[in-house]
Amino acid sequence: MSAPEGGGFLTRRTVAGVFAPALVFEMGVGAIIPIVPISAGRLGASLAVAGLLAAMLGIGQLLADLPAGALAARVGDRWAMLVAAGVAVLTLTGAALARDVVVLAVCVLGTGATNAVFNLARQSYLTVVTPPRYRARALSTLGGAGRIGSFLGPFLGAGLVHVAGIRASYWLGAGLALLVVVVVLAVPDVAGAETVRRRQASPATMRSVLAANRRIFTTLGVGVLMVGAVRGARQVVLPLWAEHLGLAPATTSAVFALAGAVDMLLFYPAGAVMDRFGRLWVAVPSMLVMGAALLALPTVGTVGGVAVVAVVLGFGNGIGSGVMMTLGADTAPAAVRSQFLGIWRLVQDAGAGAGPLVVSAGAALGSLGAGIVAMGVTGAVAAGVLGAAVPRWSAHANRRTRRAAGIGG
Repeated sequence: MSAPEGGGFLTRRTVAGVFAPALVFEMGVGAIIPIVPISAGRLGASLAVAGLLAAMLGIGQLLADLPAGALAARVGDRWAMLVAAGVAVLTLTGAALARDVVVLAVCVLGTGATNAVFNLARQSYLTVVTPPRYRARALSTLGGAGRIGSFLGPFLGAGLVHVAGIRASYWLGAGLALLVVVVVLAVPDVAGAETVRRRQASPATMRSVLAANRRIFTTLGVGVLMVGAVRGARQVVLPLWAEHLGLAPATTSAVFALAGAVDMLLFYPAGAVMDRFGRLWVAVPSMLVMGAALLALPTVGTVGGVAVVAVVLGFGNGIGSGVMMTLGADTAPAAVRSQFLGIWRLVQDAGAGAGPLVVSAGAALGSLGAGIVAMGVTGAVAAGVLGAAVPRWSAHANRRTRRAAGIGG
């Protein structure tokens, strides 16, 4: 394995080969998110079908998590990124040219699948090329780049849509994905030795990796599932509660953007704390803060109250930036890293899909507040599970576990 020159993580190669492509790729995906249901409606889809198409990105990502791990293990992380970006060019072009709902649905589903491959490959690649003492900062910065891209993408897309129509967002996404292909191709593979070793080895099956690491996934994995659920619920509770209170859509959007801005500002401090003091110093407070904010949301009835809760939710999510990727990198066996991370991301994404369903179930049963409170309790339980399980599986849980493992710092 080749360590980054200078011993840090923000080298020219990692910026050009990982962080910049992550930002650009997520901008492209972010640009199409608000456009998908609108496109579906204009192609004749009902509101229910349009909503289903909007969910296709997440469904595609969930379905591709395990294949993504297998692909990265076989061809290497850098080539997996290239394959994902290349296929995204095709799926986004197809979405731009789609003239019926079925074609659009297939293209959106495929784009979600490419996002899963790209996310896993860049996480695995960065884990290989970053020294452990910088790992949390590197992965938090990676998470921050993705969040910034997701935040900026809709704004760029909105500007193009205003000028050139709704299909322009898909063309923007395709163009940005093509740019990612060019950039990644131009950057030498600093994990070359690792890639060669994987290609020469006999790839382990997902089933064997899951069986060999089942104790991790039945303990720490439960916490990962819960964290995913709380984070997934965060995306829907604010707009749903704002709608429940009768707030104007523009007000809801402003509150949501405020939470996103707070979230984005904290990715580097989160990584620095994890590298210096250990993962628990971020993982547990993040869940406690988000759980408390979710428990408080059903008690507020004004714009000011919702805004305060939104800021607290954004703060809680922001201080946890990169923690799940970092724990995955800490616990993944080197020989089967990609396969392990594929299972890890599947657990996390399954939680992210389940969280909104719990909130929606509460609303369907006549109590939106109960669904939100259930997710608040989940946050508190997740903090307890992480507090118990992380020291068991990660030598970087805190300073005590580092000393016990003979790790300095």
